[in-house]
Amino acid sequence: MNNLYMRRFLILIFLALFIQATSSAQSSYNSSSKNPEKGLFGKTGRSSGKAKSKKPMSVLKAKKNQEKNEKKLKKAYAKSIEASRKRAYDIQSPEVQTRMKQNQRDTTLKNKEKKKKSRESMKKAGKKYK
Repeated sequence: MNNLYMRRFLILIFLALFIQATSSAQSSYNSSSKNPEKGLFGKTGRSSGKAKSKKPMSVLKAKKNQEKNEKKLKKAYAKSIEASRKRAYDIQSPEVQTRMKQNQRDTTLKNKEKKKKSRESMKKAGKKYK
């Protein structure tokens, strides 16, 4: 009877060792030799297996040309506005030119004060809700 228990015990130990050996062999098979953490943690966010749809080169080229043209148009528009302002300033009499300069200075100062005031009020509101 004692012999029967001993046989069962040895068979259980043998099975446990056999299962352990096969499971460790499978885990080493799945993991990469370069990156052992890959087998532990699986796929990363980048290698999720989603298919990337690439646009044709003609579409990319057209978008690039469109952006280039828009940039050129904005630059030309800004240049024309600057030229028209300069012309409007140049055709005025000297008294009007000095008055225009002073008005421009006044408006920049007013805008600075408004921005400063709004920043201060935003700080107060931020402190209120902390």
